[in-house]
Amino acid sequence: MAKDETPKDVLRPGSVSRADGLKAWKRIEAVVTHPRCANCHVDAKAIPIWTPAGETKPRVHGMNIHGGVSRIGAEKLVCSTCHVTSKMPNDPAPAPLHAGIDWQLAPVEFIWFGKSGAEICAQLKDPKRNGGRDAAGLIAHLRHDASQSGFIPRAWAPGEGRSKPPGTFEDHVKDVALWGAAGQPCPN
Repeated sequence: MAKDETPKDVLRPGSVSRADGLKAWKRIEAVVTHPRCANCHVDAKAIPIWTPAGETKPRVHGMNIHGGVSRIGAEKLVCSTCHVTSKMPNDPAPAPLHAGIDWQLAPVEFIWFGKSGAEICAQLKDPKRNGGRDAAGLIAHLRHDASQSGFIPRAWAPGEGRSKPPGTFEDHVKDVALWGAAGQPCPN
């Protein structure tokens, strides 16, 4: 897909009711607050969170890992020391996860970990805190990441023994399209 091309998934603005948009947001919220998605969306302290296989409670990443100012750990121990950049399927736990793009923490302004669904919703609809994206841009981001076998579709293919967010990647894209067409409504 060309950089300026509108994704085929985008729905006509106003074609989805606010109520249905809020229903779509609740499903999106379940995905973005899942540890598989939120653990690398951390604050300026740049300490990644992890939820080891077989556990349900997130905790600070083991081995005193710190993303540093670089958010890739370049100041101490780069994420790629353990997390391989590869388009091959993920190995079962406890092998480190890998993805088709280089490992790094999400930018500070994209913080999700520890935030409520309403707070994340407000962040995702704010171009100043979502990489300058409108609703169509968010869908383009999802599709671009998938084209690279990036972190987003990998959330649903983490390798045996690891939890996954609800639904599928395609369900998530559809929900973002519904939410966008409804005007990106957020819960109060």
